[in-house]
Amino acid sequence: MFKNKIKIAPSILSADYADLKKEIERVKQGGADMLHVDVMDGHFVPNISIGPPVVKSVRKATDMFLDCHLMISNPLEYIDAFANAGADLISFHLESESDPEKTIEKIISTGVKPALVLKPKTPAEEVFPFIEKLAMVLVMTVEPGFGGQSFMEDQLGKIQKIRKKASEVNPDLMIQVDGGIVPATASLCVEAGADVLVSGSYIFGSDDIKGAIDSLRPCS
Repeated sequence: MFKNKIKIAPSILSADYADLKKEIERVKQGGADMLHVDVMDGHFVPNISIGPPVVKSVRKATDMFLDCHLMISNPLEYIDAFANAGADLISFHLESESDPEKTIEKIISTGVKPALVLKPKTPAEEVFPFIEKLAMVLVMTVEPGFGGQSFMEDQLGKIQKIRKKASEVNPDLMIQVDGGIVPATASLCVEAGADVLVSGSYIFGSDDIKGAIDSLRPCS
């Protein structure tokens, strides 16, 4: 699906929303593989970001793969809205109020790739019953809700456990990591078994977007 073994997903949460189309083009030209779109409802996490209308506008502005991370209380209710807006992949939290199995099936029914997200305190084993049906698991290495937090190194063991289980039941599973990703932590995540890295402020805050993206691919 993607040209690089280690895939980079800039989080538009850190982009300049006053010129979002230009920001997206900057990371596309810099070699990003997908866009990470953080959706927050102010209830599941203590912050509010964007909804389907912005995703729809982003879809019109780019042909990049849109990876929508729903940090919302009832993701099942909004799958159709985000699928219709143009999401290519929808991830939702195992800790949300929606039934995981029903939500995964709903995502699949729309033709979008399904993914589950684990907060730092949620054990790796909680996702094991669903791995066979997933395209991706997202391991949060910060508490979801705000950018710019420090990387939680104790989450590396969780990545290793998920990769081991995936090798047995779903070898094509992507493991994404989000939170505090810079070159040093990117290397740790890749070594643990991750192959998709989300980074926001490190990429969008750089004067050299391509250099920043390339520096996160320790195995490329």
